[in-house]
Amino acid sequence: MPEVYDGPIIDSHHHVWDLGLGRHPWLAPDARVAHRYGDYEPIKRDYLPADYLRDVAGTGVVASVYMEAEWVPGAGLDEVRTVERYREDSGVPGSMVAQAWLDAPDAAERLAELAAVPAVKSVRHKPGGATSPAEVAAGARSLLSDDTWRDGYARLGDHGLHFDLQTPWWNLDEAHRLAVDFPETTLVIDHAGVLASRDAETVAAWRASLERIAHAPNVVIKASGLCVAGTPWTVEANRGPIGALVEVFGAERVMFGSNFPVDGMFIDFPGLVDGYREILSAFDVDAQRAVFHDTAQRVYDPRLLPDPTS
Repeated sequence: MPEVYDGPIIDSHHHVWDLGLGRHPWLAPDARVAHRYGDYEPIKRDYLPADYLRDVAGTGVVASVYMEAEWVPGAGLDEVRTVERYREDSGVPGSMVAQAWLDAPDAAERLAELAAVPAVKSVRHKPGGATSPAEVAAGARSLLSDDTWRDGYARLGDHGLHFDLQTPWWNLDEAHRLAVDFPETTLVIDHAGVLASRDAETVAAWRASLERIAHAPNVVIKASGLCVAGTPWTVEANRGPIGALVEVFGAERVMFGSNFPVDGMFIDFPGLVDGYREILSAFDVDAQRAVFHDTAQRVYDPRLLPDPTS
């Protein structure tokens, strides 16, 4: 019988938001931005630390990492201060990834401000770029290759900050060059390189791109955001991709992330965790602990949630 993990879990990727603040343009009532999951109307509601704590109750989550939630551009520090208040009141989150526009004229000053907040461990700036492998083949490039943006990226090392990269898998060769050029900066691939379908050709190309970037030792990856538009999250659909992440990167470079409340459109939190437990039971318990806890602990060092029994 496989050994199923029952130890502590760190959720390396979730959001909280108060839409009454009016700071999330993409979640405004009349907003209809393109999203890989299609219709996202169900998440246009407040999702606060109390909601997150209710979702994770009984699942083994002992700490969490907040991911910036696309506040209005340039409001990264305001977002961090808001989330810091949540953190002090509730313990959620334990640490955070902040918004930072690396090609902004004041990028150096903004990064210094963010780095001065102890809970901020990483930053994210979605780089845009090619929207298909064909566009990559035709020469399309993203901000990952832009000189001004790379100058901002170079400053992350000065502050000991990581970079969270959300981009489709076909842009990961470009990201590999970035990782090689800046070996002192940990590059975290969000959402497993955005595998948005499960047809055999796409999965094979996705895995090949992961195998190439995995050669850079400063790259780690999140087993998160693996839902597919129009279909429920299932063990059967995700056993192969999650197993591939561990096989390609090694468990010590893979971390679990819920992407809640977004992925809550497809599955509830206990169901998600139980699905990961079943899939990861194919690996030894040390590997399971790495994916569920140790990798995120090393990368993000989140503060523990308060003990509800104390």
